[in-house]
Amino acid sequence: MKVYQGLESFSKLDNAVVTTGTFDGVHIGHKQILKRVNEIAAKTKGESVLLTFYPHPRMVLQEDSDLKLLNTIEEKTELLREAGIQHLIIQPFTKEFSRTTSLEYVRDILVNTIGTKKLVIGYDHHFGRNREGSFEHLKDYGPIYGFEVEEISAQDIDDVKVSSTKIRRSVEEGDIETANTYSGSPYPISGVVIGGEKLGRQLGFPTANIKIGNKYKLVPPNGVYAVKVDYSGETFLGMMNIGKKPTFEKNGKQRFIEVHLLDFDADLYGEYLEIKLYKKIREEKKFDSKEELVAEIEKDEVRIRNYFENK
Repeated sequence: MKVYQGLESFSKLDNAVVTTGTFDGVHIGHKQILKRVNEIAAKTKGESVLLTFYPHPRMVLQEDSDLKLLNTIEEKTELLREAGIQHLIIQPFTKEFSRTTSLEYVRDILVNTIGTKKLVIGYDHHFGRNREGSFEHLKDYGPIYGFEVEEISAQDIDDVKVSSTKIRRSVEEGDIETANTYSGSPYPISGVVIGGEKLGRQLGFPTANIKIGNKYKLVPPNGVYAVKVDYSGETFLGMMNIGKKPTFEKNGKQRFIEVHLLDFDADLYGEYLEIKLYKKIREEKKFDSKEELVAEIEKDEVRIRNYFENK
């Protein structure tokens, strides 16, 4: 997949099969659309294109929005790569860009810049200034500007009963298994490994402390999670702890994200890791001693190994 940082870096295609949207979460409803785009591109010997936006439009147009994103732009890019899209355009979304009319969006962007010959959209898709553009507009513009438009019906997407809102609610509740069912892939948390206090090493379970680069990323509630981590061509099982280290931190306010990789021993400082969450194992709790904490971590390891063995 080729990735373009803005429309100005994209070269017009002869036969572009296009879809567009924010695609936060890249859930199974989104994947229905992407699958159809890829099918048409293969059938017509075209090339599949997704035009998406960053930051999320709501964050620009609603400055007081408390929206949390299911994916960082890096995570979304990787999910779209896995979905088989050939060209990904990440267009910076600004207030100036938001004033693009529906006509300008179709004529100047979809047709003259991208080279759209077939446009695939989800039902109730709106675009352009004040969301003035609709499927009916696209059907009118198509014959004028030489492209066809196809709408994925509400039934085709609603049959899976999924939306980014439902996934977001499941993650907020710590119900990772339901979130993963809706999205069709494990919930990711990614970031750079930074130095910590090495408390995990003292307990016999060294952890990689993860710094998430995007403050808008939705982080699940505090607790211990069963995860997998891809590193250096291998996949490792892991235990992730999200929380405030109540056994060690008195009145702690800062949340930490730490992961211990099972059957692994190497220095990860400075590495970028993508961690895939599968299940919340237990709530975070305060222990009266280090010994009690170690005993519980050992139980966590058994629970996590059993979970993946039986999955």
